[in-house]
Amino acid sequence: MGLIIASYGGGINSTAMLIEWVNQGWKLDLIMFADTGAERPHTYQYLEHFQRWLIERGYGPIRIVRKAGNGETLEENCLRVKMLPSLAYGFKSCSHKYKIQPQDKYCNNWPQAKAEWKAGRKITKLIGYDADETHRANKDYTCDKYEFQYPLVEWGWGRDECIKAIDDAGLCQPGKSACFFCPASKITEIRQLAQNYPELAERAVAMEQNAELTSVKGLGRRFAWGNVLQQGEMFGDDYALTPEMVCSCYDG
Repeated sequence: MGLIIASYGGGINSTAMLIEWVNQGWKLDLIMFADTGAERPHTYQYLEHFQRWLIERGYGPIRIVRKAGNGETLEENCLRVKMLPSLAYGFKSCSHKYKIQPQDKYCNNWPQAKAEWKAGRKITKLIGYDADETHRANKDYTCDKYEFQYPLVEWGWGRDECIKAIDDAGLCQPGKSACFFCPASKITEIRQLAQNYPELAERAVAMEQNAELTSVKGLGRRFAWGNVLQQGEMFGDDYALTPEMVCSCYDG
């Protein structure tokens, strides 16, 4: 059997996927977490918590990978170029640069992967899209290096089944995994950020105010986060980006 690796996003979906994979005792050669440097504190805490669970069962550790180069985080990059994350403008390059590319780069330099490709075999990569996201899993990601597999889709697991799997494992729920300034955030999530992590909300608004904006109003694309946090009830809880504008990270 060839190499099997998993992309771990730190959220409910990929956590449940790995729990069931471990419960079944299936082979897994590498688990990667791409760190943008902008996750909420609870995600970093859960990463350590879940890694201990994996190691106790003979899996892991989780390999943390980051964007190569000058070590600049996504937040630092946005501040330097006076822009917002690409999703605010309708693009998804932030996920590609800070999530996908670091994982690909690590594997490109991983001796086991290089040996596998040299032998003409593809690596199986597990992605945590659930059964409610078949539209994402059905996209054609064909390439020479990877065979993508979507276990949750294969098992018919939606969000409820994922939550139950985590509960049954005796683990706490990981909470939402995304950059604290993610433009796909709903109004309720922006308010929760300000309530739970006020310093992060302030940094998000500072990014918004630092950006030179012409085509969008702010991190919410059609609205500014600063206005949401100042005006509160003027914004309804369902006021957010259009449905197609979702973060393309491997796990929500």
